[in-house]
Amino acid sequence: MPLAEIPLCVWRKRSRSFVFRGQPIRYWTAGQGEPLLLIHGFPTASWDWHYLWQPLAQRYRVIACDMLGFGDSAKPHKHTYSLLEQADLQQALLANVQAEQPLHIIAHDYGDSVAQELLARHYEGRIEVASCVFLNGGLFPETHRPVLMQKLLLGPLGWIIGRAFSRDALVKSFRQIFGPKTGPSESELDDFWSLIESNHGPRIMHKLISYIPERRLQRDRWVTAMQRDEIPLRVIDGEFDPISGAHMVARYRELIPNADTVLLPGIGHYPQTEAPVQVLKHYLEFRERLVLPPRKVAYS
Repeated sequence: MPLAEIPLCVWRKRSRSFVFRGQPIRYWTAGQGEPLLLIHGFPTASWDWHYLWQPLAQRYRVIACDMLGFGDSAKPHKHTYSLLEQADLQQALLANVQAEQPLHIIAHDYGDSVAQELLARHYEGRIEVASCVFLNGGLFPETHRPVLMQKLLLGPLGWIIGRAFSRDALVKSFRQIFGPKTGPSESELDDFWSLIESNHGPRIMHKLISYIPERRLQRDRWVTAMQRDEIPLRVIDGEFDPISGAHMVARYRELIPNADTVLLPGIGHYPQTEAPVQVLKHYLEFRERLVLPPRKVAYS
């Protein structure tokens, strides 16, 4: 049975706002119980989770924001964007909504890197993470295969490429990374573009793309955190994804002890919108068999 979508216009009306380092951030929260933080990817926003939002809110307290530079949050032009700052933002959001720890996380794409930073901080005693599920993302720089647009944004003319980014360019990029039968509709593409275009988003895309080299700098610290094998982890991955598909999962199985992975055949880079029923099924299965250790903070 398909999951009901939340139209973007409704999603936007349900948002709230708080200020992070002088910048307005849009966020959402619903449900009760254990906190579940949803962290979106590049270049989209928290509306990516709209199919899963209500089913998860029936079981947990779900929390999400449009990160700095994304969606309907502030997109300051004269700003150096960083995954580490985005992790700071997530912690500020949790404090703002008074979410008690330990914290469960579902992350996607760019958000995977933010979640990896939060895992590393768990072992440094700076946050308490109970579990983490990764959807398609560059968990290992050596397996990340950026699309042409990302490569161009990283180049010396990235600022020009970003400013020229259009709905047509988004459609071209998305056609490369979605599954052959699960691509977004024209209406969904309009909504994705609306979130990217909001607050003059294209003019900072070349700044946001700095996450790719930043991943390389943090690679060992983040992979070491995942290898500790003290926090339950699972990867739910669209196999067809050319960026972080089956080849990334193969590397994950090589490097991570007791690797818990699920591959979704025919699904691309956005499993939460391409196959939300499957993602929900595999996430709830993960949580149902989850046995939490005694509440404590582990230190490195």
